[in-house]
Amino acid sequence: MLRLSRLSMSAVVLLMGSLSLSVALAQAPAAQNPAGPPPGAATPPPGRAQGPAPPPPSPAAIERAGQILAEARKAMGGDKLAAVTTILVTGQTRRVRGDNLVPIEFEIAVELPDKYVRKDEVPAEESEPTSTGFAGNEVIQFPLPPAGRPGGPAPAPPAGAAGRPGGPPPAPSPAQLEAQRTARLNNAKQDFARVALGLFADSLATFPMTFAYAAEAQAPQGIADVLHVRGPANFTARLFIARDTKLPIMLSWQAPPTGVVVTTPGQPAPRTVAPGAVIVAAPAAPAATATAEEKENYTKQVAAMRQKALATPVEHRLYYADYRDADGVKFPFRLRRAIGTDTTEETTFDRFRLNTKIDPRKFALGR
Repeated sequence: MLRLSRLSMSAVVLLMGSLSLSVALAQAPAAQNPAGPPPGAATPPPGRAQGPAPPPPSPAAIERAGQILAEARKAMGGDKLAAVTTILVTGQTRRVRGDNLVPIEFEIAVELPDKYVRKDEVPAEESEPTSTGFAGNEVIQFPLPPAGRPGGPAPAPPAGAAGRPGGPPPAPSPAQLEAQRTARLNNAKQDFARVALGLFADSLATFPMTFAYAAEAQAPQGIADVLHVRGPANFTARLFIARDTKLPIMLSWQAPPTGVVVTTPGQPAPRTVAPGAVIVAAPAAPAATATAEEKENYTKQVAAMRQKALATPVEHRLYYADYRDADGVKFPFRLRRAIGTDTTEETTFDRFRLNTKIDPRKFALGR
């Protein structure tokens, strides 16, 4: 693993700074600025995943989004892009883990319309490769989830032990197991869709998406058109497409925090915070001489603060960069993921092989 200092982390952010976009979206009335959104275009905050559903987009917003996406696909290869049926690509990812940058070597296999798998290996760790993806509506995952964990059946408890005080919890019901499987499938398809938007700038047969013009944003390299994206399982995001190059440059969405760290006055700040976690400053705990009621009220207050933080989504971003030619198609050879202002991983693709036959065993379930 590579040691990650504050200085090196700042360098990572600065290296990618040319891709950063202002989170403030500029929207002018269409009558005054033809580049603004058409009348009736939906403009919820970027990447919103929670809250009331926005109003349906106007036909003009949908039509304009279609025009922008058509121009993007033309810039990315046109007919050659449309002819892509399989992708096999290798590369490296550097993922932030605590104070370390963990190097990961990966292979991604895609067979349209509905097969995708990513295989990861961590050279610095003595662990088996991991695979995640889907084949149709079946989940690909290796190694399988441990027993009793989401996605894996719990071991059968001894007779009479389930549910009794101090005994193991009851085994998940078939409905619970199916809900876990569906959640893992949705997660795999949504993650693929986020990457695929930078590869195809289009909806997917395995994950249908709709698009509507939302606004324009000012980026350091120029103006970007912003499209609101909706898909299955409450998927919503904002896709940013550079107006000059016509290429996708960023996807933005919101998701709940991965965790909450509660601090109190006088407590040392946490040395590291997991990506996506938020820090909540709670008031000082009651004195040891406080009444039971005061202690209980404090516990409830901190719990309420934690729940409020968990209910407040944070922004995630996926940047597409370094577009290069691959057999006549322009693909991004570098990706960067960030949560808020913090980079969480950087990915570099070595080589795209298009329309090559892929070994069906790569999509075997449980591998």
